[in-house]
Amino acid sequence: VDHGDVKVVAVNDPFIEPHYAAYMLKYDSQHGQFKGTIEVKGSDLVVNGQTVKFYTEKDPANIPWKDTGAYYIVESTGVFTTTEKAKAHLKGGAKKVVISAPSADAAMFVMGVNEKEYKSDIEIISNASCTTNCLAPLAKVMHDNFTIIEGLMTTIHSYTATQKTVDGPSSKDWRGGRTAAQNIIPSSTGAAKAVGKVIPSLNGKLTGMSMRVPTSNVSVVDLTCRLEKSVTYDQIKETMKKASEGELKGMTRKWNDIWIAANHSRHHGLLGGCACVHRFEWRQPLM
Repeated sequence: VDHGDVKVVAVNDPFIEPHYAAYMLKYDSQHGQFKGTIEVKGSDLVVNGQTVKFYTEKDPANIPWKDTGAYYIVESTGVFTTTEKAKAHLKGGAKKVVISAPSADAAMFVMGVNEKEYKSDIEIISNASCTTNCLAPLAKVMHDNFTIIEGLMTTIHSYTATQKTVDGPSSKDWRGGRTAAQNIIPSSTGAAKAVGKVIPSLNGKLTGMSMRVPTSNVSVVDLTCRLEKSVTYDQIKETMKKASEGELKGMTRKWNDIWIAANHSRHHGLLGGCACVHRFEWRQPLM
């Protein structure tokens, strides 16, 4: 809605009907009330005067994208995340599919990292995860300038829709079954592994973990890495500042303000601060 070069022509959701969709778009517990106009006309939505076709198909292959002129499809269900499953959208007339999650086999691209490697004949791509979109640009700048030998990523991650409002059953992840609003819950994350897909030279060099915390939006990525080159705190700050004003402009931003999560930002990542530890060795003398 806020981007003039992108026109939303159709939406598919098999679990709700148009009036409910209009309500959910108009009122959002996190982002507040929609400032434009929303109405329902027949079975379609009308947003800011523009008609948006509304479908309720469970099988992506049955969505008539061709009838709407839709060229790019954002596959954001979290269900059809493989190339084969996402290709179902092409049967309805779509030309390209962007999976808004990590994929086991689809080509993965992160803006500011490897988007220049995209070829126009690729039909299905993955835009990775939110955490990867924050971590990968940071890791790329560090690796390009100082060479990362190994690193550990920790994300302090807001709770998600898969978590529980009160304690409940979660057979695959017992911790994940505990109430989200009262606990810091250790969890797994594939973000570090995904970085190896978009930056092959870092494949196998990063590992990561996640802490789900009682906040409803915004997360933090902390990257601790061992570098090949000896650097200072000021060198890292200047390098990050230069990147945020250059190749990563519009995607990351270096913030000098006293920033907290509730301030919000549309950037992939806000570059806050860093700390350096000089390398040292402890050698036990032979007796």
